[in-house]
Amino acid sequence: MFRITKNTTQSEEASLELYRKKGSLKVLGDLYAPYMEMVFGICLGYLKDRGKSEDAVMRIFEKLIIDLRKHEVGNLKSWLHSVARNFCLMELRKTQKEFIIDHEVFQVPIMDFDNEVHQESELQALENCTEALKKEQKEVINLFYKEQKSYAEICEVINLEMKKVKSLLQNARRMLKICIEKSV
Repeated sequence: MFRITKNTTQSEEASLELYRKKGSLKVLGDLYAPYMEMVFGICLGYLKDRGKSEDAVMRIFEKLIIDLRKHEVGNLKSWLHSVARNFCLMELRKTQKEFIIDHEVFQVPIMDFDNEVHQESELQALENCTEALKKEQKEVINLFYKEQKSYAEICEVINLEMKKVKSLLQNARRMLKICIEKSV
C-alpha cells in the first residue's frame, strides 16, 4: 500500500527547513513517505478499521501542510507518532460511543436497546465515578470529553498551565478507570 524510502537525519532536517521556506508539496511528500506505514499502523491500532486508517493517513498529510510550516520539528518520526495518535483520539472522541481512558477504549453502547439494563449500569457507573473525582479533575474531564475542548482551550477556561491540565486529565482518567472497573 505505502512505499517506504530512507531519509538520513541530515537530509530530513534540510528538507524540513526547505519545506518551511518554500512550502513545496513534493518536498513534504518525500518527507512523509518513509513514515506512512508507521502512521497507518498507529491509526489502525486506534481506529480498528483499514479504510478509516487509510483515510486518516491522507488527512494527517493534509494537516501537515499547515502544521509543518508553523512548528519547529526536531525529530519528525516521534512528532508524527504524536500527531497520528492525537488525530485518532480526536476521531474516536467524535463518535461519543466510546470512552477512552489511558488509551484503553471502554465501550458505552448508546443505542443497544436489547441490553438496556447493562447500558444503564455502565452509564451510571461512569456518572458516579465522574462525580467522585476531585473538583478540578471533574472539570477537566467534562471540558475534554463532554464539551470536546482542546488542552489549550481548557487552559484558558480554568486558567491553568498546560502541564497542570494534562496532569489533571491523566490522573482523572486513571481514577475513572479504576472506579469503573470496580463498579461494572
